[in-house]
Amino acid sequence: MPGSGIDVFVILVYDVNVKRVAKVLKTCRKYLNWVQNSVLEGEISKANYEKLRTELRRIIDKEEDSVIFYTFRTLKYSSREIMGVKKGGEEIFL
Repeated sequence: MPGSGIDVFVILVYDVNVKRVAKVLKTCRKYLNWVQNSVLEGEISKANYEKLRTELRRIIDKEEDSVIFYTFRTLKYSSREIMGVKKGGEEIFL
C-alpha cells in the first residue's frame, strides 16, 4: 500500500475461473466502481483496501486465479480516455 494517507486510488484487474467471477465481482463492487469486464477502479480507504484484499483471498484459488491491484497516491498527473463503448458505471453498489 503506497504512502500513509487515508485514501488511495485503485485500479483492480482480475482473471479468475468462471466459477468465481460473479463472487469476485460482487465483492469488488462493494468497494470500487465497475469499469468494464474484469476491471474496477475507485478511491478507497486503507482500511477498506485491506478488507477487500482479505475478502478476495478467501474467494480466489491462488493456483488458478489472478487479481492485480494498481495503487496511486494521487491522480494529479493522470488522465483517462475511453475509446469505444463506455461500460460499467460511476456509482458504487453496496
